Amino acid sequence: MSIVEMKVPTIGESITEVTLSQWLKKDGDFVKIDEPICEFESDKATLEFPAEASGKLIHVAKEGDDLSIGALVARIDTSVTQGNVVSPTPATPVAPTVEAAPSAVSAPTTNYATGHPSPAAGKILREENIDTSSVSGTGKDGRITKEDAVLAVQNKAVQTTTTPSNTASVAAPVKSTSGERVVRVEKMSRMRRTIAARLVSAKNQTAMLTTFNEVDLTALNELRKKYQDKFVAKHGIKLGYMSLFAKACAKVLMEMPDVNAMIDGTDIIYHDYVDISIAISTPNGLVVPPVHNVESLGFHEIEFAIKDLADKARAGKLSLEEMKGGTFTITNGGVFGSLVSTPIINEPQSAILGMHAIKDRPVAIDGKVEIRPMMYLALSYDHRIIDGSTSVTFLVKVKELLEDPVTLLMEL
Repeated sequence: MSIVEMKVPTIGESITEVTLSQWLKKDGDFVKIDEPICEFESDKATLEFPAEASGKLIHVAKEGDDLSIGALVARIDTSVTQGNVVSPTPATPVAPTVEAAPSAVSAPTTNYATGHPSPAAGKILREENIDTSSVSGTGKDGRITKEDAVLAVQNKAVQTTTTPSNTASVAAPVKSTSGERVVRVEKMSRMRRTIAARLVSAKNQTAMLTTFNEVDLTALNELRKKYQDKFVAKHGIKLGYMSLFAKACAKVLMEMPDVNAMIDGTDIIYHDYVDISIAISTPNGLVVPPVHNVESLGFHEIEFAIKDLADKARAGKLSLEEMKGGTFTITNGGVFGSLVSTPIINEPQSAILGMHAIKDRPVAIDGKVEIRPMMYLALSYDHRIIDGSTSVTFLVKVKELLEDPVTLLMEL
């Protein structure tokens, strides 16, 4: 017997431990070399762990285990060939003879992704105790997507409420009237633990203050409405608020380097470029991958970069390299309905801009009351490096650019 030990590899110089979030292959399955066998959740991203040899997989670690770098994850018995192991691929469901004829047309191409859920989908299915074998994957190569998992949960709920059962009909009223108080304890994910630690560190290690202002988005909305169709026709993507806000911030950050700087011990690090981290909500928590060199990008390039990062983040596919860097952060709580908030600095950065919900409000314009689309802006900053006057000036400059977007487009 020839055994290959699979150990947690070195992932990054700052990462000393990972969590085995999900097995992609069952214990006893035959795996091929370079075929992903499980997923690790690190402090910054979810990573697939490929097999180092072909053979029979023997699980050592369990899902949810915290593993140090170099810890044993699994063993692979290379003396076992694929023919000696029952294939883990689910058998074709029993179907009427009439449907069996077009098999040459309907048989899909399968690989390791077939029937396996994405990290987000896996979390949903585990919470609802739904077997992955009962869920059809519509993603690439038959992968179970988050949408597939949500649909499976909905189908389960429908079946539960419509399937007649004497036991259920008797038990249901008892549960609803008993006043039962259920407590569920779940282990905090590694990403959530990391987010918690970083937020506490930011509160404790920085002299954080927040300044507020409001912006009238009338001109910005008119610009988007007037040129949206032409923008989409030329670039193939919509002109959103994020690219306009990011570009406005980048312009002011280049003019006010203190807001774009960070503290390193007794030194101040200044940047002659602007990498804006965009806060993205995912099923596993908030991530802030940066869009690099925003000051040099066109609006469509910023939109494509944000979309690419958001898609990868929600699918758990962000690489460690894509998570590195960032000199300033923008977070948009408005998409969830937030009217005003005090965002927490994303260390080691020195400032973060909080966008909020756009609300029609009465405002005084040239002595008259008009209804305008208004948004509150919040700038949280580290007072150790950014003075109060600097923070207020920064926010006012961003406000002016957004209220007169022609100056932003013409770089005035």
